[in-house]
Amino acid sequence: MRTLYVKFIVITTGMMLTSFIFAFLISNAYYHQKIKPFNDKKNTTVALKIATFANEHPDNNLGVYLENISEVGYQLYLVDSLGNEHYFGETFRDKSLPASTKVHVLNGEIFHGILHFPRETFVTGFFANELRNTIGVPLKHNGKEYALFIRPDIKFLFGELHVFLGWILLLAISLTILMVLINTRYLIKPISTLTKATKSLANGNYKVDLASKRDDEIGQLFQSFLQMARKLELMEDMRKEFISNISHDIQSPLSNIKGYTNLLAQDSISREEKTQYVSIINSEIRRLSSLTKQLLLLASLDRNENIMKKKCFNIGEQIKGLIRNYQWAISEKGLMLSYSIPDIVIMGDPSLLETVWDNLLSNAIKYNIPNGSIEIFIEERGNTVFVTFVDTGLGMSSKAVDRIFERFYRADTSRTRSIEGTGLGLSIVSSIVKLHNGAITVKSKEREGSTFIIELPVK
Repeated sequence: MRTLYVKFIVITTGMMLTSFIFAFLISNAYYHQKIKPFNDKKNTTVALKIATFANEHPDNNLGVYLENISEVGYQLYLVDSLGNEHYFGETFRDKSLPASTKVHVLNGEIFHGILHFPRETFVTGFFANELRNTIGVPLKHNGKEYALFIRPDIKFLFGELHVFLGWILLLAISLTILMVLINTRYLIKPISTLTKATKSLANGNYKVDLASKRDDEIGQLFQSFLQMARKLELMEDMRKEFISNISHDIQSPLSNIKGYTNLLAQDSISREEKTQYVSIINSEIRRLSSLTKQLLLLASLDRNENIMKKKCFNIGEQIKGLIRNYQWAISEKGLMLSYSIPDIVIMGDPSLLETVWDNLLSNAIKYNIPNGSIEIFIEERGNTVFVTFVDTGLGMSSKAVDRIFERFYRADTSRTRSIEGTGLGLSIVSSIVKLHNGAITVKSKEREGSTFIIELPVK
């Protein structure tokens, strides 16, 4: 397979050749339409002036006069009525000329050979050194009739110039090819570098270095690639952390269940101990069940399996009902709850949104301080509903706030492992809110509490 470098050179060279061919064809057409008639007219005027001067000066030697004319850049052919021929200046490459043409000129007609020279695609008449490509005029000298045929001596007029033009053309082509090679290398080299970086990234090396100061599209591509590499590295770290966390969260209750099951198999334990062990086992089973349900819900949200069942419902009544269900937990911890929850009807999935309120309220209770407070209020602004949960709990650092919606992330692992939870709740909350085209905002300070603000469209 040809490399992009070779392809670029071939395509660029082809474009140059194609442009040259089209430019030549257009110039050739312009010559035939505009320049050739002008040349014919100009050379006809010159030929007539030569004939007039010869006719008006019968004492001059016609041969010497025409020889002098040829030395200033003309090719001449002189023929009389008897067929005597004389050539002056550079020899014609093709001396063929119909006898009828000579007769017509001898009879006083003008021969426009330059104007009527055959049109050929790649050879313009301007360079055709042929007797047919001339201007023919009648000439009288000392009472004798002649036919004079004249054309510019291209070799004489452009002798040095055509070498100069040839060198210019050769150097222009050579320099163009050289610049194409250099420019192609300049353009392709960063792509080759990016290819190596891509292969390195595919092998799991996320520490790719693409140092570039370019501000063009290639530079932007480098920056986008580096951002992608950093995100992939972050996702890989999150994946490893996810596996580690879920392995711990599954292994820990299973180990407890196994240990307490072995204890239950002993005959020496009392009835009270058995009741306690069974209670612990049931608690661990509930923990595993909750983890499994949350993982399944997350998987469904990730796949977007049309789990949304939207309908109009009263969000105020839903949250009030949830508060009643948690009243015992609020009272048990001695928390003060205040709320302002008007009746607002929105379009959404009641089941999924109840999961959101359940997670936020349970967290506000779970991570609150004894005798703390919780505030819940709903506000409708235009087509958006704002649901706010404020607590006076443990709070979080700014670093924790940035990562709070990551799966299995816990702000303080040593502190929260003792509290029942999976680390998936807020990740589920974020996914559900996004699924409803909403947004979630967190404000929190350590030891001062947290504020969660949910924005949802009414329709």
